[in-house]
Parts: sequence; structure tokens; C-alpha cells
Amino acid sequence: RRRSLHLSNRLREERNSTKTRKRILFHNYLILRLKNSTLQKPRERRKNPSYTHIVPMFRAVRGSIRGAAARASTPGRNPAAAFGTGAQGGTFFKDGRAFEKRLPLRVPHDARGTALLHDPLWNKGTAHSASERERLGLRGLLPPRVMTMESQVERIMAMIQEQPDDIQKAILLSELLDRNETLFHRVLVTYIEELAPLVYTPTVGRVCLEYGDRFRRPRGMYFSADDRGCFATMMYNWPQRDVHVCVVTDGSRILGLGDLGINGMGIPVGKLALYCAAGGIAPHRVLPAMLDVGTNNEALLKSPSYLGLRRPRLQGQEYDDVVEEFMVAMRHHFPRACVQFEDFSSDHAGDILAKYRDESLCFNDDIQGTGCVALAGLLSALKLWGSSATAAELKDQRVLVAGAGSAGLGVASMLAQGMVQQGLSEAEARRRFYICDKDGLIGASRLSDPAKAKLLDPAARNFAQPDGDGVVKDGMTLLEAARAAGPTVLLGLSAVPQLFTKELVETVHGAAVAKGGRGIIFPLSNPTANAECTAEQAYGWTGGACVFASGSPFGAVNMDGKTLVPSQCNNMFIFPGLGLGSTVSGALKITDTTLYASALALADCLTSDERGKGQVFPSVRRIREVSERVALAVMKSTALQGLATASAGPASGPMRTWGEAEMLGYLQRKTYDPYYVPLGIDPYAGR
Repeated sequence: RRRSLHLSNRLREERNSTKTRKRILFHNYLILRLKNSTLQKPRERRKNPSYTHIVPMFRAVRGSIRGAAARASTPGRNPAAAFGTGAQGGTFFKDGRAFEKRLPLRVPHDARGTALLHDPLWNKGTAHSASERERLGLRGLLPPRVMTMESQVERIMAMIQEQPDDIQKAILLSELLDRNETLFHRVLVTYIEELAPLVYTPTVGRVCLEYGDRFRRPRGMYFSADDRGCFATMMYNWPQRDVHVCVVTDGSRILGLGDLGINGMGIPVGKLALYCAAGGIAPHRVLPAMLDVGTNNEALLKSPSYLGLRRPRLQGQEYDDVVEEFMVAMRHHFPRACVQFEDFSSDHAGDILAKYRDESLCFNDDIQGTGCVALAGLLSALKLWGSSATAAELKDQRVLVAGAGSAGLGVASMLAQGMVQQGLSEAEARRRFYICDKDGLIGASRLSDPAKAKLLDPAARNFAQPDGDGVVKDGMTLLEAARAAGPTVLLGLSAVPQLFTKELVETVHGAAVAKGGRGIIFPLSNPTANAECTAEQAYGWTGGACVFASGSPFGAVNMDGKTLVPSQCNNMFIFPGLGLGSTVSGALKITDTTLYASALALADCLTSDERGKGQVFPSVRRIREVSERVALAVMKSTALQGLATASAGPASGPMRTWGEAEMLGYLQRKTYDPYYVPLGIDPYAGR
């Protein structure tokens, strides 16, 4: 009792805090219970559950109160931040800005000592405070110096910069992710512009190629064809019970590298790292998943280091059954989670999306994500044409697309939807697209040949150009189609390096100049080695006048004393905000209207300085801000369509009745920011 009163005096400035009063009252209650149990004989006391359960609970509450008192007396710390206000605790203030709720997280009772240090979700390394080391059984297991997170970040960056190449830097980051997830995401957020190419494109392509050789620790879940009938049961093995975003692939079309089988697991892991760092999804709420249905890559089947099924890929109904079982298991265990389909081959990607998009919260990033970011880039590029242009609206453009895979057709479909939003009919919009595959321009005459038509994706047939008018005809090369149709936009999604020639780029740029504009050149294939042309080539062929953006990053180009900064047309500007906004709003599904709203939000994110440099996308260092604005647009669109199910409480009403400030506040409360949170023991969790 005296100890409790002493603590109460230390906390007298926080007597109005409901949470603090409850802690102190509970502390007193535990002391009384403990006192009653100690009156018994030792043998009886050991059998008394009031003793065996109260002692660890008493220690946890006492440590929590003492930790709060110490934080309240720390110079420069807002006293209210030590104990918590609101549903999730108080706020940690740094440089005058609120960063994160500070109510201690409850660590399972069995996750103490070395077990905690080996768990990347809880481990802070040398940043564990003295009080945490005491109550979590870490004293003596760590060097005595307590480091700040800022010191840890700078130390990690110094180690990264010492590495000889990008693959070694990526390995070091992967090892950090396996040790300390919070620090990994803090480093990534702080140095996103420098580290994003290491976590995702282009370095992730090489990581996938060497996945089996460099395998150290599993991340995510693997659902193989041999596990059919057990997917729902296997989901219980995933340690987290509140998954918000799942990225799943079958490894059949990894970037521009083809069928990599189970080695494609690096893509979901990299994508979800960006979801956490760029989008603000907490790391314990993401699930990387791999559907291993075999591989048709002979080199992998013969490789001794390949870790997947050594058999040809399933096809037809057997393949469909695997995907169906996975989606059923996801809906059963995580009904509110958003599933992102990633790098599925063209012969499956469209069918899978069409089957599940209206019954589940899901989207295909290669089809819809790439389409959204390309639409946003095109809208931004047209703003650079200036007032003298005679046809500076999206609906006035003609688009030449190199590549008729899922990505190319997805981009064309999204741009066509944008034209429809500006007043064209669907038929009129499709007539403005000229799509070329390996056999040349897709014309209507190809559809009359059953053998050739069978090889076309159903979506490609919708864009087949009438070739009886003498303007274009089936089988034209890119250059021939450009000269005949006069497109002002050139998109590359073929994964064929150096496909764009000087003559082709000059022809497209010339057609745009004739309308008072500038040629829009977007080689979007990944990784960098597969780009259809480089930034230096495109600028050089057009005298620095074209509008350029690429899928993978290129450095600045100096021309005639002027520095040209190429933009990166990367899906990372869209999918983190799309996943965050859809899950926070409790969306039932993601519609074309929502996707169009997210593209408009991205196009409006550029600052005047960025537009002045000729950029068509924001700087990567602003990715958190961009993701927040995209997520807010997704929430608004979802609410207006009546598809939002989230609620901030009984008094808040449906989300469609909220104002923008209320919606933004709710979004920010649900957004993860990677800073260390005090840890306390939960005496019952993990028992």
C-alpha cells in the first residue's frame, strides 16, 4: 500500500488520466490479492492460482506505472504522452510533431529474454531502455549502452553505404528486416529515395533470380499444389490474426524475367515492405503469399538450390482450384483483408481478376495498378503542354502501346476508362489505341483467322483496329503504325530492351509538336535492363523536349547546361495508398471509379517546383504524403459509392456523411509510423 501511495504522489500531475487511475487501482487490488495469498502456508500458496497468476501480473503493472512515471519526468517530453489519452494511448512528440501512440504494447509472457531478441516484431536491439531490460528479462543480454533510434538509423546507413554493390546492400537490408522490423521500416522511410530501388525494382529482380542460393529465413506463407485441401487449416499457422493486406503471386511472370516459380517470393516481400514504409500498414498486418503450382523453367527444375515443386505447372481446372481454395481460405480467416494479385502470367491474370474483383476486396497491380499510375502520369504530362496546345486533353490523344500482355492491356483499359470519364464512348476511346504484340499491330483482320484469334487475350480483341480503311493494317511494325496513325503517346510494356528506336521516338514527338505539345515517351518495363529506351536516349533524340517517365529509375540528364530529371512511373505511387484507403474504409470491393479517383489524386500531388523541373510524378522522398492523399481519395470514392463499412463509433455515422477533415483524421489514426513503442508483459498472452 505504501508503495502504491508513493507512486500515486509521483503521478499527481496525471491524476486526471483515466488510464493512470485505473492502473493504480488495479495495482492496489493486486497487492491485496497478493497479501491474502501470502497468508497461506508455502505449499498451499504454490497451489493457489491467485498467487501464481497475480505475481507476474503485479510485476507487469508495477513496471508499467514506473515506466510511465519515468517518462513523465523526462525533460522535453510531454507528460501526457507518458500515459495515454484516447483509444490508443498518448502521443510521442518529436520536433513539435506527434508521431505515434505510446501506450505500451503487450508482449506475450513467453516472449522474454532471448526469445524477444529473436523476434523481429518486438526486438529493438540496443535501443531497449533500462526499464524494459529489467521487466523483459534482457538485462545482461545486451551491451549496456542504450542507443536512440536515430543513432541506429545512421549506423545502418553507414553499413549500407560500405557495401560494394546493390545486391549486397539488399542482403544487408533483408538481414535487418529479419532482426528488427521497426528499425528496418524507419530506415526505409527516412531514406526512401535511396533504398526503394534496393527493396523493389530493379534490385528485387536479381534477388529473385538468386532466391534459392541466398535463402536464409522464410518469410510469408507457401501454398503448394501438394497442400490442396489444407489451405484453410494452414492459415492457422500464420502467427498474426489481423491481416489487412496480402500480396500473392504464383511466380509465373516475375517482372520481365519470366517464370521463376517459388523464387518469385521476393516480389510479395518487397511489395509489402513498401506497404509498411510508404503506405503506413503495420508490419504485423501484412501477409506475403506464394502459390507454388510448379514451374516450366527447365533451368530451375534442374537447379539443386531450387526450393519449389519440381514439376511442370498445373493448368486448366487444377490450377483454378488452387487459386479458388486460397481465396476461400483468405475470406474465411481474414475477411476484411485486401488481396493484391502480383505477377501472374497473362493467360491467368485477367481471368482471376474478373472472377474475384466483384466478390472480394482485391486488385491486380500489374493490370490496375500500372494502369492507374500510367493514367496519372499521362494527365500530369499533358499539363506540361502549355496553353498553346490545341488538343491537351486525354480524350484527344492517340496512344501507341508496345506489348499486349496483362500490363499493356491493363494500362490501355485504364486510359480508355479515363477517356470515357471525359465524354467519349467506350468504342470511341478504344479506337484511339494502337496495340502491338510480337506479331505487330493488332488489327481486326487477325480476328477472322481462328488460329490467330485464339492466341489473343480477350481484352486485346477489344482494341483490334479496323484495318480496312487503308490507314493501318494488321501486322504493322511500331514505326509503321506510328507513321500511319500519328500517336502523341508511346508506352512500352514489352520487356524488350532497346525496342524504341530513334526514328520511332522522333515520329511520336513530331506528331505531338504538330499539336503544340511534346511527345510523351513512357518505357515502363522493369527491371532497368529491360527498358525500351533510356532517359538519355529519349532526351537526346528529341533535343530534351519530350516528356519522359520510366518504370525503373534513371539518373538526371544534362543537356545544353540544363538538368533534366526523369520521373519514375512506378506502381509504388499507387498501390500503398490504394491498399491503405480500401482497408481503413472497410471497402467491399475496388471499382474502376475508385481506381480513377486514385489516379486523379496522384496527378494532383506534384508541387510547382516539381512541375517546373519537367517531372510528371512526385519525388519518391514524398511517398508517405502521396500515399496519404491517394488513400484519402480512395476512402472518399468508396464512401460515395456506398461500399465503405468502417465506422469510428456509433456517433460518427456512415463514412459517406463524414467531412474531409474527419476522414483524414481517421486515416491518420490508423496509419502506422515506425517508431519504437514501450513494451510491457501480457501475463496471459502466449499461455
